[in-house]
Amino acid sequence: MIRRYAPEDMAALFSDEARFGAMLEVELLTTEALAEFGVVPREDAVACRTRAPKIDSAFVAQVDEREAITNHDTAAFVDVVQQAIGTPEGAWIHYGLTSSDVVDTALCWQLTKAADLLISASGELVSVLVKRAHELIDVPVVGRTHGMHAEPTTFGAKMALFALAAERDRVRLIRAREAINVGKLSGAVGTYSNIDPEIETFVCQALGLVPVPATQVIARDRHAELLYAIASVGATIEHLATEIRHMARSEVREVEEAFAPGQKGSSAMPHKRNPILSERLCGLARVLRGYLGAGLEDVALWHERDISHSSVERVILPDACLLSLYVLRKATGLIDGLVINAERAEKNLNEGSLGLVYSQSVLLALIDHGMTRDDAYRIVQRAARQSVETSMDFRTVLEADSEVTMSEEELNVAFDLDRMLRHRTRYLEALKGIGSP
Repeated sequence: MIRRYAPEDMAALFSDEARFGAMLEVELLTTEALAEFGVVPREDAVACRTRAPKIDSAFVAQVDEREAITNHDTAAFVDVVQQAIGTPEGAWIHYGLTSSDVVDTALCWQLTKAADLLISASGELVSVLVKRAHELIDVPVVGRTHGMHAEPTTFGAKMALFALAAERDRVRLIRAREAINVGKLSGAVGTYSNIDPEIETFVCQALGLVPVPATQVIARDRHAELLYAIASVGATIEHLATEIRHMARSEVREVEEAFAPGQKGSSAMPHKRNPILSERLCGLARVLRGYLGAGLEDVALWHERDISHSSVERVILPDACLLSLYVLRKATGLIDGLVINAERAEKNLNEGSLGLVYSQSVLLALIDHGMTRDDAYRIVQRAARQSVETSMDFRTVLEADSEVTMSEEELNVAFDLDRMLRHRTRYLEALKGIGSP
C-alpha cells in the first residue's frame, strides 16, 4: 500500500519485521511447548528464547539474502533463526512443523490485531453518526427518490440510518475477527503426524488463538469473511459519501465538507469547494471490493494445499486492512466536520419544491373527502404538472381548482411539515444501545 493510504499503526502490523516477529514467536512457543511435554530439553528451549535474534531490518536483510539461495522464504527464515541461536539448541526450531503451521498461525495472529483496530475505528464512526443524528433530528430536508423531490425528512434521520448501517458493519467485523482468530500446528496435511495436538493447543492459547482442524493450511473462507466485512465497510462509506456528494452540488448546496484555512478547492477556480474527500472514499471503496473477489478465489485450493493463494494474500490482506482503516478514519472526520446548510435545505424544501412534497398528503385528504383514489390522483397529478410548468406554488394551484373542495384548515393540515415529521424520533429510538449520542 502506498504511504498516502497507510495508517502507521496498521502499517506496523504488516511490516516485514512484524511478520517475522510473529513467525518467530510461533516457533519459540512451539519449542517451549515441546519442552513442556518432554520432547525438548527445557534448557534448550530456554536457550532458544534467550538467544533468539532481534527482528530488525538487518534480520530481514539476512532472510532476503538466504532466500536468494533457498528460493523458499520460510526455510530461509528458519535457517537464519537457527544460525542465530546456534547448535545444538537451534536444531529444535521448526521441529515437527511445516511452513504453513508457522505462516498461517502468525498471519491469523496479525489479522486478529488488525481486526481489533478496524473494530475500534468502526465504533468511532458509529458514535459520530449517532451524535450527528441527535444533533440534526429536528432539521428538515427534502427527501429524494430517483433523485427527485419526494417527501420531507430530516438530516438526523439520514444520519441515523447510516449509523445503523455502520453498526451492522461493526458487528460483521466482530464476527470476522472471531473467524480469523485461529491457529493450527498440525503438520504437512493436518494429521498431526509428527507433532501432538497438545502442542497446537499450548501455542494457540499463548497467542490468544483458537486451535482449529485444518489441512496443511487454515481454510481460506475465514480470510474471505474478513475481506467481506471490509468490503461492506467500504460499501457503507461509499453510500454515505455519495449522499454527501449529491447534497453538496451547487444546485443543491445543503451540505459542505469542512474546509480548512489555507485549503484550495481547485487549482484553477478559486471559488470551488469540491467534495474531494467524499469522492476519494467512493473511489477507494471500489478497491476494497476488488480485494474480496481475489479473497474468494483463494478459497478453492488443490487437495490439502497449493500456494496459489499465497502471492495473492501478500498483497490483498495487508492492503485491505490498511485501506479500510484509512477510509473508516477519514469517514469519521468527514461526518464530524460536515457543514449542514439548514437555511438552504429549508429553501429547497419549501420554495424549491413548490410545495409538491406534500402531494401524497393532499391525495389522502381528497380520498378522506370521499373521492376514489384514481380521481383524487388525477386531480393532484394535474395540479402538480401545472405547478411545475408555471412555477406556481402547488397549494395556490390547488386552491384555484374547482374540483378541490378542501377547506383552508384541511389544506393547512395537508401542508403541515411538523405533522409529516412527527415520528422522527423513532430513528433515535433505533439508535439506543449503539454509539454514544
